[in-house]
Amino acid sequence: MVENNAMAENMDITNWLPTSKKEVQQHGWDEIDVILFTGDAYIDHPSFGSAVIGRVLENEGLRVAIVPQPNWKDDLRDFKKLGKPNLFFAVSAGNMDSMVNHYTAGKRKRTNDSYTPGGRFGYRPDYATITYSKILKELYPDVPIVIGGIEASLRRLTHYDYWSDKLMPSILADSQADLLFYGMGEKSIVDFARLVKRGIPVESLTSIPQTVFMLDADTDYATKKNWDELELASHDTCLVNKKEFARNFMHIEEESNKMEAKKLVQRLGDKKIVVNPPWPTFKEKEIDKVYDLPYTRLPHPRYNNKGTIPAYEMIRHSINIHRGCFGGCTFCTISAHQGKFIASRSEKSVLKEVEKVTEMPDFKGYISDLGGPSANMYKMKGIHEEICKKCKRPSCIFPSVCKNLNIDHTAMRELYEKVRNNPKIKKAFIGSGIRYDMILEKTNNEEVNETNRQYLRDVIKHHVSGRLKVAPEHSSDEVLKFMRKPSFKLFEELNREFIKINQEEKLNQQLIPYFISSHPGSKSEDMANLAIQTKNMNFRLEQVQDFTPTPMTLATVVYYSGYHPYTMEEIYTARNKNAKEKQRQFFFWYKKEYRNQIIRDLKAKGRDDLVDKLFKKKDNK
Repeated sequence: MVENNAMAENMDITNWLPTSKKEVQQHGWDEIDVILFTGDAYIDHPSFGSAVIGRVLENEGLRVAIVPQPNWKDDLRDFKKLGKPNLFFAVSAGNMDSMVNHYTAGKRKRTNDSYTPGGRFGYRPDYATITYSKILKELYPDVPIVIGGIEASLRRLTHYDYWSDKLMPSILADSQADLLFYGMGEKSIVDFARLVKRGIPVESLTSIPQTVFMLDADTDYATKKNWDELELASHDTCLVNKKEFARNFMHIEEESNKMEAKKLVQRLGDKKIVVNPPWPTFKEKEIDKVYDLPYTRLPHPRYNNKGTIPAYEMIRHSINIHRGCFGGCTFCTISAHQGKFIASRSEKSVLKEVEKVTEMPDFKGYISDLGGPSANMYKMKGIHEEICKKCKRPSCIFPSVCKNLNIDHTAMRELYEKVRNNPKIKKAFIGSGIRYDMILEKTNNEEVNETNRQYLRDVIKHHVSGRLKVAPEHSSDEVLKFMRKPSFKLFEELNREFIKINQEEKLNQQLIPYFISSHPGSKSEDMANLAIQTKNMNFRLEQVQDFTPTPMTLATVVYYSGYHPYTMEEIYTARNKNAKEKQRQFFFWYKKEYRNQIIRDLKAKGRDDLVDKLFKKKDNK
């Protein structure tokens, strides 16, 4: 961090977007067009949403300022210090939902915040988007407010909020914002800014793709002729009928995963929420343009000597090569936010950023991650787009890899090799999760099969820092089917392949699997079998977590409603603290403090057979 401070001190403050009145003056401005409020510290890096949106608007010729982590508990001076913008306020809770940021799966308050200098806690409120927006609306009732980021995006319709244990309406209702941008918002906010700049009233901007707005239920509004409409069960209906809430999710997920989606409408009292269809997936030139903007890649100098920002320390030398994920995991929000279809950067754009990272004074030769939401989806898409246009599958690789999906890993192998050959790079790690089901898939093309196996060897040989992290998530095929994850047998195959490659390459590396407890569909017996199977494979688990219900995932809908949205089948879920703890303890069966409790619980279920398998005498030491 000392080096970063020195770097920041040696740079002109006008290389960042201004965060104070003094900095606005140093830019030579006497007015501001757009003011962004964010729950994160301001880090001018393409991994941070506010920096990206700020740079995109700046590239439009607008004067943009950022107010990071405003104090909402005092006289609100942070909300007043820059005055009114000419065009609008934009609000985001930050890179995480503020409630996920604040609380553990057990609803215990966290003691740190990775997006704050020094990791200090308490610099953003619960439900930050709502809090910031309501303050701004009260102070400046005539200035339009738009909201975005993951918190707003995943709360765009009726959703279950785990922390209050209730259904909440679209965040537009509580925030009083004028418009919501869901997903990756660059196109939407640029379109919006251009129209507002022309003097078009915000309330009439109802046909911008990938936006959500609220209006009186019987009001007519402008829309696009080619957008079909689907009306969801109303918020009031969802409050009294859990099956209708679950069924809503099926429609929302299906439309989120279509190339040609319908417009969604949901009634909320005497209002209605309208969700316009998303933009087409970014083309290569469009995504390159976003990543090629002049980011300093540094925290703002205001944080000098205030401690490291943990989230930045993790990603400062990382490079994102694509967006989106077609995995469709039931507990994950990536496809709901970034989309199912992959938007990949050009090799030229990635290598240009690699070069920029190597020029950072604190760079020691190591790229911490060269990846994306799932590391090995770069350049992957449907072979015949016409088939993709008709498809509404939530996952392209579950229950099996789609025959129309090109899973050739050649583009990644070539990119990795070029990065390795850069003389300034000692090692480029692949820190993002890898979908091994695509690597091990046996296609009808032997050349592709061989390339994909070679990709695995490349990663193990050149791009792992001694540990390769993968996410089997569970060992029960029944639970994995619910999760939309491949059979555990595939993980066992990966483990064998991993050991074989290590032996052949004379390496001594570890395979680190991630697992989830208390996921809907998982029972204590399933967790006992997970413990037994991983024990037999000589794993002592460390990368584990308890399922946290987050808005807009299928697993969360099941957690709340008890029903599978697609089948209306009732699904068991561990909901209370005791049931969740009983599942989690199986991760640590080898620790003395858990042994007696595990034995008691299994014996109470009449599962002495599982006790014998887990605690054989030869293992007792």
